[in-house]
Parts: sequence; C-alpha cells; structure tokens
Amino acid sequence: MSIIGFARVSTNQQDLTLQIQALKSAGCEEIFHGKHSGASKENEVILNELVRFIRKGDIVLVTKLDRLGRSLKSVLSTIDAIHKKEATIRSFDGVIDTSNQSPFGKAMVNLIGTFAQLERDLIISRTQEGRIAAKAAGKHLGRPATISSEERAKIKIKLINESSNISQLAKRYGVSRTTIRRIRDE
Repeated sequence: MSIIGFARVSTNQQDLTLQIQALKSAGCEEIFHGKHSGASKENEVILNELVRFIRKGDIVLVTKLDRLGRSLKSVLSTIDAIHKKEATIRSFDGVIDTSNQSPFGKAMVNLIGTFAQLERDLIISRTQEGRIAAKAAGKHLGRPATISSEERAKIKIKLINESSNISQLAKRYGVSRTTIRRIRDE
C-alpha cells in the first residue's frame, strides 16, 4: 500500500507549494500535480496518469475534493476509476474517505460531489454577475491595452498606405501579428 498525492491549482499565477508540502508531510510517495483548470484536458491527462500509476490498496490523498475536478461528473468519474483499481481516496479535511464502501459511504461521496458542483456553479454565477455590473459601470475588463489609441491610428495609416507590413509593425510595437491584424480590422 502506498499513499499517492494529487495537487492542482487553477492558474499559473497560483502556487502549488503548500499543497505539495502538505502531501509530502502526509507521507505521499508520489505526487501528481498541475496548474490548470479542473475542467481542462490537462487535468484529465494528469488524472489518467495518476489512475494508471496506482495499485490495489493504494490511497490517493488530496487536500480538498475539488482538486480532482470542477464538475460533479469528472470528480465522480475519477473516484470511480480509482475504485476500479481497488484503491481509495481521502481528503485532508476528512470530508471524503472512500475506504467505507457501505451504501451510506457511497451516498456521502455522491452528496459531497453534488455540493462541490453547486459551489462551482455559484462561483461562476457570481463572477458573471460581477462582470455584468462592471460593464454597466463602464469599467474595462481584461488586461490593459498595450497600444494607445494614438498608436493604433498610426498603425492603421501605415497599413492603409502600405508603408509597413504586419510583421514590421508587430516588431516595432512589441506585439503579436494577431494584435496588428485586430487593429487593422477594427
């Protein structure tokens, strides 16, 4: 029997260090990890690697259940795949421990997964409400423009007069050719 860890954060700006340290302290012999959304293909790939790695009797340890995925379907699918390998899954907070295969234990896993999905759906809903309110207030969403409106006008003129091409302008302004094309097409 081995303890195998799984850690995940949703973006590259987030840090995995605390999760990995906690999993190491808990005695994990191997830790699978990634920086990607729980709903992404990358997460599915890492989870598939984890499932291929585990053996009968192993324990998969996560800091929280939502580290496995962002949808009820993906979390339950992962738990099922782990069980098919005759391994179990536990979380640090004790919310989940699938070593209990009684009908009540199985129902608890499904209920916990349902609440994880509800939490995710509520986060999405609040985020969308916040974006709508920000737009209504006239706030700019996204990263700041790298090229000022004056520079945009100059770029358009150079493209119209054919005094510069897209690649030259991209190099000059330090942006991608796609950015220059977007300016051209505005």
